[in-house]
Order: sequence, then structure tokens, then C-alpha cells
Amino acid sequence: MEAFFPLLITFGLMWLLLIRPQQRRVRAHRAVVASLGPGDEVITAGGIHGTIVAVDDETVQVEVAPGVTLRFLRSSVTQRVATGADEADDAQDGDAGDAPASDAGSGAAPANDET
Repeated sequence: MEAFFPLLITFGLMWLLLIRPQQRRVRAHRAVVASLGPGDEVITAGGIHGTIVAVDDETVQVEVAPGVTLRFLRSSVTQRVATGADEADDAQDGDAGDAPASDAGSGAAPANDET
């Protein structure tokens, strides 16, 4: 029985350090794949960047250049790229009452200099 306890502790540590993080990554990937829609900018497993133009049950069509559309399995999309509009929405949600930072002491010239 004494030899069984270290084995249980080892299995518990392996589960916490290896299996659980992998399960989280798989859940996150499934959520991204399930929420794909036209207009999303994505990166595929092969490193191809593009914009989704059509979504099917198992495939997505990604426009990689004007007039060039490639078809991929939905599961081959590894991540969605945050666009400028997404980042602006996130900034507005998080900083709704905050005023923008001032450049008064930075020594930088104003952007619209009217001299």
C-alpha cells in the first residue's frame, strides 16, 4: 500500500500538468471552430492567412487574395485574428469611462500641427 501512494501522486501531478491544459486547449479550439462566420480573419494550421467568405458544416472557404478562394476543413482553422474593429470594441468595453492618456510630457509633436 505504501508503494501505491507515490504512484497516485505521480498520476495526479501528470494529470494537472499535462492532461488538463491539453483539454483546455481542445475546448478553446472547438469554441473557435464553432463560432466561425463570414468576414472573420483567420489563420489555418498551414499558416495561411485569409478572410472567411463562406461556411459549410465541415468546410470553410477562405479568400487569401482578391479573387483567390481556398477551401479548408473547419478544424484546420487554428485561430481567429483580432481585427482593428475588434480591438476597438474591446478597448471601449474595458475603458468606457476613462479619458485618453495625454502626451503633454512626452516631447512628441502633435499630430495635427496648425502653425
